[in-house]
Amino acid sequence: MEQKKPELSELSRIRDRITFLYLEHAKLNRQDSAIVVADNQGTVFVPAAIISVLMLGPGIDVTHRAMELMGDSGMSVVWVGERGVRQYAHGRALNHSASLIEAQAKLVSNKQSRVAVARQMYQMRFQGEDVSQLSMQELRGKEGARVRRVYKEESQRTGVPWSRREYNPDDFDSGTPINKALTAAHQALYGLSYSVIVALGASAALGFVHTGHDLSFVYDFADLYKAEYSIPIAFSMVKKYGDDKDIGSRTRLAMRDAFVDGKLMIRMVADLKMLLGDSNKAEAETLNLWDDRMGLQKFGVQYAEHEDNHS
Repeated sequence: MEQKKPELSELSRIRDRITFLYLEHAKLNRQDSAIVVADNQGTVFVPAAIISVLMLGPGIDVTHRAMELMGDSGMSVVWVGERGVRQYAHGRALNHSASLIEAQAKLVSNKQSRVAVARQMYQMRFQGEDVSQLSMQELRGKEGARVRRVYKEESQRTGVPWSRREYNPDDFDSGTPINKALTAAHQALYGLSYSVIVALGASAALGFVHTGHDLSFVYDFADLYKAEYSIPIAFSMVKKYGDDKDIGSRTRLAMRDAFVDGKLMIRMVADLKMLLGDSNKAEAETLNLWDDRMGLQKFGVQYAEHEDNHS
């Protein structure tokens, strides 16, 4: 029996969804409007419309019908490496409007507006300080000092030793406990940031501070929240569990718990629209034809007869 595709109005608002779900070594199928997840521990049913991003790790076997439901529900699907430390591919997101990505492209393509957005992003991290006259080099230095201070303060708060940030993306287990926890925490934050960016129809690649990578804007955006979420949670997890072999998984679950009330997602949605200067029109779905002289023209109109008369 053919499943009815959900109407856009039936879909949960982006900010009301559960932030992310990471799965590995499981089989995914579909039953009605739920994703059926089965592994050696049992079977669970996950309502597709309440998940913002689904991270598929190694050992996932997913059916065509399950992918169809994910696409219809506007769920962002990301294929990742073990523990989510690499991203390989992603699926189509909820919003089908191009307004936000057009605004983003315009801002990032002009040097003056790009610097203005970058300064605005740094300003969000330096409340009460005026950074409007600082160069990008000065802003990077100021941000570097802030992050070093955050690491030092978290080390003092938790008693977890800290020297420097280092990790091998090809060998997660080779890192120190705190570096493994930080990697897991940051990846969870990247996943949520990515989900919000693409769900609203912006580009993950068009960064203002980072550049040249298909996730440049994800790194830009996630940096706004690391000092409040991923860094303190990582230190707290190492304080609580030490050199636990499951420190990555425990940290990822702690991040999910921190996201669960939805307040960060609500904030991210507002921050993203503010940074790119877009209003609620980003949620509208319209399709027009572009004309270099006449501006936007209606889609779905037969223009051949009109054009023939002028040929």
